Amino acid sequence: MTQYDVFNGDADGICALIQHRLANPADSELVTGVKRDIALLNRVAATEGDQVTVLDISMDKNTEGLDKLLSAGASVFYVDHHLASNIPDHPALEAIIDTSADTCTSLLMDDYLQGQYREWAVVAAFGDNMLQSAIKRAKSLAISEQELEQLKRLGISINYNGYGSSLDDLHFHPAQLYQAMVAYTSPFDFINDTSSHYQTLQAGYDDDMQKTTSLKPTIEKTHMAVYQLPNEVWVRRVSGVFGNQLANQYPERAHAIITPHVEDGYVVSVRAPLNNLDHAGELCKQFPTGGGRKGAAGINQLAESDVDAFIELFDKTYR
Repeated sequence: MTQYDVFNGDADGICALIQHRLANPADSELVTGVKRDIALLNRVAATEGDQVTVLDISMDKNTEGLDKLLSAGASVFYVDHHLASNIPDHPALEAIIDTSADTCTSLLMDDYLQGQYREWAVVAAFGDNMLQSAIKRAKSLAISEQELEQLKRLGISINYNGYGSSLDDLHFHPAQLYQAMVAYTSPFDFINDTSSHYQTLQAGYDDDMQKTTSLKPTIEKTHMAVYQLPNEVWVRRVSGVFGNQLANQYPERAHAIITPHVEDGYVVSVRAPLNNLDHAGELCKQFPTGGGRKGAAGINQLAESDVDAFIELFDKTYR
């Protein structure tokens, strides 16, 4: 029997798996990638008797791979908060799917494990820019405001590491970062280890985010803003966390971050207004390679000919 752990390479996917494996230790084959690399189940060659854990990747984007695994006789434990139009009714599938705008995969895992490793769930919620959900969940923890801020900064840093057009853009492969962090029962031990990956993440994040201070929107209205950014490695790394920062600064406004794709077209990140966490996933899903959740979504490769149509629809959606 082979155990496969399939997870999104962002803070939510990594921290969900940390919680799961701290509670249920097992040797497993890790399947992950950059944050936008979500059609991961097609890489899993599980057969009868194998077990597959799937965390924080859209079921809609993995329908074919999931069907193949179940047909091959594998058992699947699936936890996610992205769009799931059709959840198979299969005895070998245990699915915990909740698309509510105020939850994430790690918070669902925290519920499942009854808070055993809640600190890691709070880290993930901060990383997913679910600030109020993170603060609410952290109320049961005996930590100070300063420590809460440390968890927030860690979550943002882990999420920042997941963005890029390829693994070469990242500071650490998500599987490597997971393996480094799962050695720590508490995220504070990871933070306080001066030889850990955390120091590199912090330095990279601070350096890249400093460069965003000169960025200006190409379109700016009361209800939305569009940023079209240059083709730079640092831009690809900050596209998601920059969108989150803008959402927090301007909670009444939706934001779209458009960056050149390394091959052709553009990559798009969308953040719904914090006071109206809705429509982002539905908006992006109208374009090939698009999807996500209600409050945050994206398009992996938007054709140049579709940019104007996207901006028009983005404007109309949040007007």
